[in-house]
Amino acid sequence: MKIFAYALREYDEQAYFERFCKEAGITYGFTNEYPSLDNVELARGYEAITIITNLMYPEILDRFYEVGVRYIATRSIGYDHIDLEHAKKLGIRVTHVTYSPNSVANYTIMMMLMACRRIDYIMKKASLKDFGLEGKMGQELSLSTVGIIGTGKIGETVIRHLSGFGCRILAYDLYEKDSVKEFAQYVDLDTLYRESDIVSLHVPGLPENRHMIGRDAFAKMKDGVILINAARGMLVNNDDLIDAIGTGKVGFAALDTFDGEQGLYYLDFEKKPFANQAFCTLSGMSNVMLSPHMAFYTDQAVSDMVGNAIKGLLAFEKDERNPFEVL
Repeated sequence: MKIFAYALREYDEQAYFERFCKEAGITYGFTNEYPSLDNVELARGYEAITIITNLMYPEILDRFYEVGVRYIATRSIGYDHIDLEHAKKLGIRVTHVTYSPNSVANYTIMMMLMACRRIDYIMKKASLKDFGLEGKMGQELSLSTVGIIGTGKIGETVIRHLSGFGCRILAYDLYEKDSVKEFAQYVDLDTLYRESDIVSLHVPGLPENRHMIGRDAFAKMKDGVILINAARGMLVNNDDLIDAIGTGKVGFAALDTFDGEQGLYYLDFEKKPFANQAFCTLSGMSNVMLSPHMAFYTDQAVSDMVGNAIKGLLAFEKDERNPFEVL
């Protein structure tokens, strides 16, 4: 099999590509560019491509099919950036990956602690030599009620790790797990919104979940609630979040991802024009912490992402059962 990798990062991913492709006897090519209509030709002669979270819309899928691509592996858990219906119509098969849930779980709890203790604000003031206490009082995570929405691998890992802090944990999922019930109490969403001091999102970026956190959800939450999103940006309505922060309904928002980040995160805009209005508004608020969609980013997770993308593509070639295929 020949695989062409788009948006490959030479400073971290390439070493794993070299290792796993050599072990599997695979030929691969790569570019650090994201796939576009201008560089589809790079994949001519390759049966498979691997991408990251860039949009794969009908026109570009058509072009990839024309140059011979029959398989696509996204090096991400989420796959809502791929038009799956059109890919299926063309006969292009798609895989995603799984990776260490500890990476996002650890990061999520870090954001909770930073939000509870307002560390982002404290460090900004300290950089100005303001070492006073006024306006910097935090809350104790251990005395908080934390609501976890979504108890898949990552949500469950957050709950298990969070249990060591001694806080009360509420959980919501369409499918309840006995393993989660050891550490958390399953409740309906309205109860979770009403009773949680901190709400953390861990659900997939499915169409039915788009803007699940908006005006109606915020109205049911405690005043001053902390919102954590290390899942998918599209889960939260930006305009409603900004309004909720402005009224004090949301006391702090720690966001590793936000709706409309495409074409922004993983790129360097230090010396380029910058016009993402949602980012500019949110980042200008003192009780908002933004990080560039990197909760996953550990050595183990990157190894898993590359390795499982390759495993998924090889399963197609060998016509084996494929645990990574997106059906």
